[in-house]
Amino acid sequence: MPTAVLTDRERTAVQAYLRLLHTVRAAFDGPPDDGRPTVVPPSVLAEAERALARAGLAGNEEEFFRLLRHWCPPA
Repeated sequence: MPTAVLTDRERTAVQAYLRLLHTVRAAFDGPPDDGRPTVVPPSVLAEAERALARAGLAGNEEEFFRLLRHWCPPA
């Protein structure tokens, strides 16, 4: 399995994305709440956006997901 050495900023972006992903999954996996739409806390989304921008990955999803696949391969 290939390994990728991430910079601190890239690692932070990957970690923020994973937190966002887990938050969204938890929100959708929870019990229905009277028909109200599922809401992801804006702070979680903003954290991921800031981390991507700091790592120079905003708007470069292909590179970001390549890093993500190498750092956190699918199970």
